[in-house]
Amino acid sequence: MQPVTLQEPFRAVFYAPFYAALARGAYAAEGVEVRLLAGAVPSLAKDSVLSGQADLAWGGPMRVLLAHDADPACPLRNFGAVVMRDPFFLVGRAPRPGFRLADLAGLTLGTVSEVPTPWWTLQQDIRLAGRDPDTLRRITHRSMAENAEAVADGTLDLAQLFEPFVSLLEQRGAGHVWHSAAARGPTGYTTFISTTERLQARRAEFKAMLRGLAKTLTWVAATPPAALAETIAPFFPEMPQSLLAACLARYTSVGLWTADPFYPEEAFIRLETAMLSAGAIRRRPGFAATADNAVVAEALAEAGLPAR
Repeated sequence: MQPVTLQEPFRAVFYAPFYAALARGAYAAEGVEVRLLAGAVPSLAKDSVLSGQADLAWGGPMRVLLAHDADPACPLRNFGAVVMRDPFFLVGRAPRPGFRLADLAGLTLGTVSEVPTPWWTLQQDIRLAGRDPDTLRRITHRSMAENAEAVADGTLDLAQLFEPFVSLLEQRGAGHVWHSAAARGPTGYTTFISTTERLQARRAEFKAMLRGLAKTLTWVAATPPAALAETIAPFFPEMPQSLLAACLARYTSVGLWTADPFYPEEAFIRLETAMLSAGAIRRRPGFAATADNAVVAEALAEAGLPAR
């Protein structure tokens, strides 16, 4: 097998199983060398694949949905699921037990500006809670770091944040989780992304990676957050390991990562529906046109691993 180039979209704690697979040599153990290209701009990961700079990337299925909405003949496909629940939280300065999304009326919410999926999925949850998301008072232009500080100093009612911002606020006594977006259930958040052509041309290598990923997900599920933090700490050299462990413990508690690499259609439909109601896409591209679970089934069956 030839070496594979894997594009990272950006560095984030909720991608922990991807880093664990690399740190533990899970791909090498299956006979394939994987070279990681560090990323900083999430939207560019799929472009790296389309240009041929990378063989595959990991990232949000929403990128593939957007691409298929624009061009039904788009060659991009999702496979190899990892993050199948929403990693974002609503955080306010003081505890608020019993908070419901319907209670957002009358409050000012700072939403994520760095990437669009957190708002797209949240606005659908708000609709389902009986509120019109377009009527909310919302701060849309600030970064998560800025919104976290605004919560801490009492100038913002609550903010939509992911880790480590949530744990940092808690450690300061300046923030409390009011709502976990993971509670909505399976939502397509992160898979591998490649093209139909490369899925055939590099099938042996991709199947080896999927076997390594499957074994990594099993290990992650059985591993305490502190040990997971120790394993992936080299990817977060500026973050105290105790903070990293706290972040991973929270994500473990909400069931963020899937048990195996199969992409659940339920998770796809929830994402697709949210994007449609948000106006991000004009039609439903559909699971069959955008996802490939066949390669996952082949990979696991060949290794005698549990397969659906």
